[in-house]
Amino acid sequence: MNIQARKLVLIEEFLHISDESLIAKLELFIKQEKKNSHERGLKPMSLNEFRDMIDHAKRDSDSGLVISQEELKKKVKSWK
Repeated sequence: MNIQARKLVLIEEFLHISDESLIAKLELFIKQEKKNSHERGLKPMSLNEFRDMIDHAKRDSDSGLVISQEELKKKVKSWK
């Protein structure tokens, strides 16, 4: 059975659940698994990478390639 077929079977099973606490547990499980999956994909940066990021941010700031928080808030409001 391929993944799409398995998903359909799972959906059908889910639709027949009438126990709200079981649905809440399944929702929590899915949410936690998504978080765990995302975290497994993360890797800590090295001290050199961290220092490079700081140096890059300083260069951007010195070059005027940054805007203030207030300017950013104004731009975001104009997006709506």
